[in-house]
Amino acid sequence: MPGKIPSSVLFCCDHNSVRSPMAEGIMKKFYGDASFVQSVGVHNDREVDGFSVAVCEELGVEIDRHQARSFDEMEDWGDDLSGFDLIIAMSPASLRRAQELTRYYHLDVEYWPILDPTGLGETRNDKLDAYRQTRNQIIDRLIDRFGKPREGHRP
Repeated sequence: MPGKIPSSVLFCCDHNSVRSPMAEGIMKKFYGDASFVQSVGVHNDREVDGFSVAVCEELGVEIDRHQARSFDEMEDWGDDLSGFDLIIAMSPASLRRAQELTRYYHLDVEYWPILDPTGLGETRNDKLDAYRQTRNQIIDRLIDRFGKPREGHRP
């Protein structure tokens, strides 16, 4: 049964260029301003992935202006992880980093094992299919966790 939408959610993955920006954008599209949503990566060494942008655009979700950032940058900029109600990790490395950084905080950290589509597929269409699979896994997890998208916020 879907749970209440927390007032703030942080999605995290390895590079903040594929899964976590997709999740951030889709959650904002589905649930509007019901929650403050951001994303972060263990590393910040890549731009937002073009295939992620393409498969999100298919749903009317714009992530092309997303600026990747790391946990370290987030802390350097004064963003406090304790200000989030829920952290959702989408990779084992991001789960470890989130748990390490929040071990003294009372907040929920969930692990959603979402497929990393980078490096999958030979042709452009094969690659897009892999990214769509990732996008659809994120959508399924969002709906399972938070319920159906709000009226007027569906893609």
